[in-house]
Formats: sequence, C-alpha cells, structure tokens
Amino acid sequence: MTDEVGVITGDVTLTSGAGPDGTASVRIQYTGAEEWYTLTGSPAPCLPRASRPSTRT
Repeated sequence: MTDEVGVITGDVTLTSGAGPDGTASVRIQYTGAEEWYTLTGSPAPCLPRASRPSTRT
C-alpha cells in the first residue's frame, strides 16, 4: 500500500534507507518505471543497533 496511489501489485522494486533522525524509509516502484511511491507507514522508527536481531548465519 502506498500513500500516493494505494495498492501496487505485480513486479515491483523496493528501496530503503536510514534517515539521520533514526527513522527508516521505504519506497516502491513498478519495476522499470520512473515513478517512486512512499510505502504507507514510512518513515518508521529504527531500533537501536544493539536491539536489532542478527541476520548473519
């Protein structure tokens, strides 16, 4: 779900980034398109690094 156009389905590309204010933002686009949309709920607060679960195996 996006703020700008609602539900997006099909082949999509996601990008995420950490902001200087301790939030993370997620943007989505149809694969191959130029327009990017904001994922609803973004930006969201990030957990402090020490509180994040490990993703390494």
